[in-house]
Amino acid sequence: MNARPNVLWICTDSQRWDTLGCYGNGWVATPNLDRLAAGGVRFANAFSQSPLCTPSRGSFLTGRYPVTNRLRQNGQECPPDLRPVTRDLADAGYACGLVGKLHLNPCDRRLALGPDWWKSDKRDWFRGAEPRLDDGYSVFEWDHAAKSEDPASAYGRWLRGRGVSVPLEKPPREDCGSVRVGPSVENHQSTWGCERAMTFVESYADDPHPWLLSLNLFDPHFPFDPPPELLDRHLDRLDDIPLPVDADREPATHPAWRRRWAERDAGRSEREHRLVRAAYWAMIDLLDAQVGRLLDTLDRTGQREDTLVIFTSDHGEMLGDHGLYKKGPALYEPAVHVPLILSQPETLPAGEVVDELVELSDLVPTLRERCGLEPGAAVQGRSLAPLLGGDGDGGDGPWRDSVYAEYLNANPDEPPVYLTMLRTRDAKLIRCHGGEGSALFDLAADPHEQRNLWADPGSAARKTDMLLRLTDRQARTADPLPRRVGVF
Repeated sequence: MNARPNVLWICTDSQRWDTLGCYGNGWVATPNLDRLAAGGVRFANAFSQSPLCTPSRGSFLTGRYPVTNRLRQNGQECPPDLRPVTRDLADAGYACGLVGKLHLNPCDRRLALGPDWWKSDKRDWFRGAEPRLDDGYSVFEWDHAAKSEDPASAYGRWLRGRGVSVPLEKPPREDCGSVRVGPSVENHQSTWGCERAMTFVESYADDPHPWLLSLNLFDPHFPFDPPPELLDRHLDRLDDIPLPVDADREPATHPAWRRRWAERDAGRSEREHRLVRAAYWAMIDLLDAQVGRLLDTLDRTGQREDTLVIFTSDHGEMLGDHGLYKKGPALYEPAVHVPLILSQPETLPAGEVVDELVELSDLVPTLRERCGLEPGAAVQGRSLAPLLGGDGDGGDGPWRDSVYAEYLNANPDEPPVYLTMLRTRDAKLIRCHGGEGSALFDLAADPHEQRNLWADPGSAARKTDMLLRLTDRQARTADPLPRRVGVF
């Protein structure tokens, strides 16, 4: 067994926490990821630091908060000095590869075309793979979105090699325009990604150096486009699928800055809500089957015990809860609560469930410790190592008393929206800076966040306490760099 583990880091896109059998979802078919959790450590309360891709990915690849990274928006040019942990691992002798998304830089240039960009030729929006940093990846098989519009898409090249026309046509279903008719299992992006990952794993089976593979799959991100053959299983019981929480919430009950988003998703029938949920779960079924093939490859090549497997997602998906779909200026549980599983047989305990509050920013310090690197002066997260010892906790008292997330003009909203969140074991405060829409929820009594206590006189003391704790967390997002070298 290698002293330093290989790392298979699987990150899906827009997968909320309650989408696996091991997290209590009885509708999905996830035997492989459930098996991964049964053989490893499952975190019941893991949270992303942003409900959008780029800020979250920059955060969990560095162990720093989005605002600290100066990478807090989708479509924003990444600061050139951002240093992903993969760069440090490559410098320490790891062979690092990427399959799928990176999304630390803009993946289109449409806003640079001016205010009438939407009138331009769509081919002008995409001009090759996103600009790369000094990211440490020696293998880079990039694909951003599952239609493969960009000629630089490795998935698109794979499809062309199979005789499939690109970009993929994904027509809407006649009975629900929000659900698309996706490609077959053998041509789906998750299948491509896992097959390329299998080739990577096989290629390094006899290599004496450790490796890290970032497998960043696009599913279950919208458009909701599962293979028809996987959706059929859910259609057979469509009428039994539960409706979203508060699915018929009136747009007018949302703050003004979120109303346009809510209006876009208003007016769906119960059948449409259920169809979208069925399509989303079918995409989870696809993910599980393909990840299972990859885990089998680790076993077949004799690398399973030498490999730390991480499974998580960059953020969640509203999926109709609160009358909202997709992602945007919202820090509700479905948007930021994500699955997190760590597994390495003979090294990590099996069947452990950690109930402590953890952040995705904690993954980098955990990797640095596991892979023999120094903690890193720039890192703000905390290593999960104390929670991986087999007792499921980090000692006396809570390991974290809160988690923090932010949405700082992360989408090109008009007007810009700035939100911060503090979430404790039993409460959540969401502060809307500069406008209406702040919220306080008693999660113990109201786990679905349906009763906003912000203006409740009986909750005033709790609100004050949570506001003070939020400002404490915000203060600690200050950049620890440059390091202090003198007294004055």
